[in-house]
Amino acid sequence: MTSSAAPLALAALRHRGALDWQRLILWMQADKLISPEEAARASARCAQGESAQHPVLRLASLGLRRASDDKLLDAEALLAWLAPRAGLAYLRIDPLKVDVSKVADAFAAAYAQRHKVLPLAVTANEIVVATAEPFATDWIAEVERQTRRRVRMVLCNPQDIARYTAEFYALAQSVRTAMNKGGPANVSFEQLVELGRTNKQLDANDQSVVMVVDWLWQYAFDMRASDIHLEPRRDQCVIRFRIDGVLHPVYQLPPAVMLAMTSRIKILARMDVIERRRPQDGRIKARDAKGNEIEMRLSTLPTAFGEKMVMRIFDPENTVKDLDALGFAAHDAQRWEALLEKPHGIILVTGPTGSGKTTTLYSTLKRVATEEINVSTVEDPIEMVEPSFNQTQVQPQLDFSFAQGVRALMRQDPDVIMVGEIRDLETAEMAVQAALTGHLVFSTLHTNDAPSAITRLIELGVAPYLVNATMLGVLAQRLVRTLCTRCKVPDADAPSTSLEDAIKPWSLNGEYRPFKAVGCVDCRMSGFRSRMGLYELLVLTEPLKALVNAQPDTGALRRQAIADGMRPLRLAGALRVAEGLTSLEEVLGATPEIGDWRA
Repeated sequence: MTSSAAPLALAALRHRGALDWQRLILWMQADKLISPEEAARASARCAQGESAQHPVLRLASLGLRRASDDKLLDAEALLAWLAPRAGLAYLRIDPLKVDVSKVADAFAAAYAQRHKVLPLAVTANEIVVATAEPFATDWIAEVERQTRRRVRMVLCNPQDIARYTAEFYALAQSVRTAMNKGGPANVSFEQLVELGRTNKQLDANDQSVVMVVDWLWQYAFDMRASDIHLEPRRDQCVIRFRIDGVLHPVYQLPPAVMLAMTSRIKILARMDVIERRRPQDGRIKARDAKGNEIEMRLSTLPTAFGEKMVMRIFDPENTVKDLDALGFAAHDAQRWEALLEKPHGIILVTGPTGSGKTTTLYSTLKRVATEEINVSTVEDPIEMVEPSFNQTQVQPQLDFSFAQGVRALMRQDPDVIMVGEIRDLETAEMAVQAALTGHLVFSTLHTNDAPSAITRLIELGVAPYLVNATMLGVLAQRLVRTLCTRCKVPDADAPSTSLEDAIKPWSLNGEYRPFKAVGCVDCRMSGFRSRMGLYELLVLTEPLKALVNAQPDTGALRRQAIADGMRPLRLAGALRVAEGLTSLEEVLGATPEIGDWRA
């Protein structure tokens, strides 16, 4: 800060009461945040009429530019500038880090709304309170006296304070109302078992339960969660979200409320509400805040303390993507596109559970499913209903397996068939027969890499000559978290030798631009946001087919696949590290070692 601004800085510290736009413009000009011309324009615009809008938001709406770099001064930038002037830390509220049950008990909702403050954390000695009025402090003494804790203020966006004040207190009130109707929060194991049989303690259609369930879904959609976990415990049940592959605890609920929530969701999904002794599957559709339809797949499992439920969220925008969005490098994308042009044969996608195989298959099938092409699938379960496909659900209780599903599809005049998973010899043989009779067949296997898929098929009992006759290629994949574009910074200290050691016997030829994770509220301080795929694509060439026999050497298959153009998973990840898209630690944790694959 310049010396000429020092008196104004002292004035800011002495200021008491609510902020106003005149004072903010004066401070911005004194700190040379904006030019005199911008200050005059802002004053003229704000003087045109009165507004109940917070002065920071009002100034942010004017499109002011920072004098030093001409960047737009939005609300976040203005608050980050204002925080040190007020002697406070600036914080963007991360709802996943807030224990709603604790903060809602700190002081009443009416009090929070009157003073436009929101408690964010409560410890034995301190209560952290968000405010957008750093100089309005007349409420602090009263809160400290009532809570017997020291108040520490942080500066936050007034829009976030208003939004989360409504959400947090509404959620806490719904849980309280449900518990007042339902009885005591803590129940013993025996009582919980009895409640599971009778379901008389709390009505699943109670308005409070309905509100908690609706909040849960909207919260998950806002947080970009891929899975919602409802986990029963003895005393306090847990809600967790999986975001970018990592589970985050969200909220704790009394067992009776969790039981009612689970029943409410099962009713909406047309599942058997009474049956809690065996696993069940279901589907349900909801809408996000924008009105977009979101489909969820439900799965229940009986546990020691009740029924656990997991909801897998299928956002159409994330489930069906083009190859660039999936993370295909240009080299692999071209080879994958060439396979899709083949009239018949088998294409396998391999990887562990949660590696993105379904997204790859759905995105690929979406590309080939034109009006001239009949795409039919046999799945267990149907991951997401897609209008472009004819989808069939495996039903073991009716003796309708993958193999029988493929056999039935062969009489449905298909062009492209997708088999959810090859689990046994019968399914593998039916997939081979479909390929031999002129169909393009897609399926999945659980193997660590692409060459192992050939070995697995032969171990299942498929004859080597049939593998050579029908197999077109194998795509192995993994998912890694991508660095947050908002907070990642160049890692000047990262030695290229670490990356080169990870990919030996290969070496880096191009530019190496490593970045490191820092962490911000956008990425929940993890440094990562969203995920991308890493791929290795094996194409069955004539030299490779010569190595396929009754006891194939997986190492020899790997070496030949490399010679034919396959890039190992770890090498594909290393290229993404060199591009600054992810970190070396992410790649090393997700991909198998390369080993010496040189011929």
